[in-house]
Amino acid sequence: MTLITLNGSLVNKSSIYLLITIFFLGCKSSAVKQDSYNANSQNVSSIIASLENPNGKDIIVAAHRGDWRNFPENSIEAMESAITMGVDMIEMDVAKTKDNQLIIMHDRTLNRTTTGKGLVSDWTLEEIRKMYLKNGAGIDTKYKIPTLEEALLVCKGKALVNLDKSYEFFDQAFDIAKKTSTTKQIVMKGYDKTVDQVMADFGTKLDTITFMPIINLDKQPNALKIIDDYQTKLKVKAFELVFSKDTSAVLKRFPQIKEKGSRIWVNSLWSSLNAGYEDDAAVKNKDSIYGWYVKTGVNMIQTDRPQLLLDYLRSKKLHK
Repeated sequence: MTLITLNGSLVNKSSIYLLITIFFLGCKSSAVKQDSYNANSQNVSSIIASLENPNGKDIIVAAHRGDWRNFPENSIEAMESAITMGVDMIEMDVAKTKDNQLIIMHDRTLNRTTTGKGLVSDWTLEEIRKMYLKNGAGIDTKYKIPTLEEALLVCKGKALVNLDKSYEFFDQAFDIAKKTSTTKQIVMKGYDKTVDQVMADFGTKLDTITFMPIINLDKQPNALKIIDDYQTKLKVKAFELVFSKDTSAVLKRFPQIKEKGSRIWVNSLWSSLNAGYEDDAAVKNKDSIYGWYVKTGVNMIQTDRPQLLLDYLRSKKLHK
């Protein structure tokens, strides 16, 4: 054992080396964490830049309830998995508990997706914390039900967040977004709302968040008028379009809509939303489904098969 003198005391030389090594490893770890944070921040900035460039070549991918085929829907793990894949946005559903806490849950009841029973609004957060999520096959898991705050922190700096089912209590959701410094990542959508209603409901929040109108081409024959109103008065960054047939004249207007400043969002989830151009059919023939979206001019897709869609788009150089 080699001893050296330090401040008048004999100290084991190997201990000094160990302390120096720990110090530098700590500095390196801190630098890695900072670099990771910066990279994540840059990632979100690039996604926002893409969203604001409707004529860009890239197609934005939103994971519906996260990667729910591998983890329970709306779980932290489903969100993390989708983010790791490289999706641009996580769609999640917001619900309110008996004690007015916001959690991530699609249904009004706990029955289908958790080990609990009854209305979400009949249970406190503390009680819901004791329940577990079920997977897509309805089997109990060890995964927990997240709060909105927990979900936003997972997505912070990494992906945009579409808060679904939260219009009626968005003020509370917005406060949580402010607390977590994720307001710029928030995408809100609304159906059958006029521009004036949206501006009255959201006010100055529209300076920070992204609002996206939902337009049903089957039920709203004045769709082009609605689109024009939103683009003129609110300059929205995107529209979500729903259609059961691919014969609407609006589909042929995609170039003009994009030229005027808005992206086109379509859901590839199930046939009533997209005239049959759905994810499950893409498993057998991606070109006939996802290729149709590309050809038609859709440049935002919400999917239940994020990895399948990402692989296809990347093979066409339409996603990073």
